[in-house]
Amino acid sequence: MTTRRHLPIPLLQATQGTPALARLMELSQDSSARLKAIESLIPSSLRPSVQAGPIDGSNWCLLVDNNAVAAKIRQILPALESHLRVKGWEITSIRIKVQISRDRRPAAT
Repeated sequence: MTTRRHLPIPLLQATQGTPALARLMELSQDSSARLKAIESLIPSSLRPSVQAGPIDGSNWCLLVDNNAVAAKIRQILPALESHLRVKGWEITSIRIKVQISRDRRPAAT
C-alpha cells in the first residue's frame, strides 16, 4: 500500500499549475493595482474603508464598509474612472458595493 503525502506548495506554484486559478490570481492582482492607482484620489480618511473588488470585463467593483463611504466614493467616480483610463485601463464603469462584515451583522435571535 502506498501512502500519499500532501505537502504544502506555495500559492504561486499552485496557481501556475491550474489555468483557472492562474486567471483568478491575475484578476486579483489587476484589481489591487487599480486600487493602488486611484488611492491618492480617495480622501485619506476613507482609504481604510475601500477595498479592491472583482473585475468583470471593463467593469470593476469597489467594496466599501458602509453607505456613507459609498456616497462619497460615488461623488468622485468620474475622476476615478478618468484616472484609470489615463493610466491605460479600459474602464467602462466602476460599481460600488457595500460590504457588510461578519462582526457588524446583528446577532441572530
